[in-house]
Amino acid sequence: MRKADLVNSISEKTGVPKVDVLVSLEMFFREIKDSLAGGENVYVRGFGSFVIKKRAKKIGRHIKQNVAIEIPEHFIPSFKPSKAFIEQVKDNVTSLPEDKSSK
Repeated sequence: MRKADLVNSISEKTGVPKVDVLVSLEMFFREIKDSLAGGENVYVRGFGSFVIKKRAKKIGRHIKQNVAIEIPEHFIPSFKPSKAFIEQVKDNVTSLPEDKSSK
């Protein structure tokens, strides 16, 4: 499902015009990004948590030059679904659709 599909689905189910749904969805995404960029986690009860994870410093390899490089510690955004979310997916998904991009 793409963002456009999500907007269409929400608009059809709620009766809210697509443009209003799109604006609301864009603001939701922006607020999540701004909160995480500001170092604040976002918790949505029954859905999940958008959290910041710390990646430790490690040694990597530059393949073309065959030299070791140090990758400094850094922080990345992550999503952790709620237990209810996980159970709903577990109970309802039996297989994944074929990936059309790999053909």
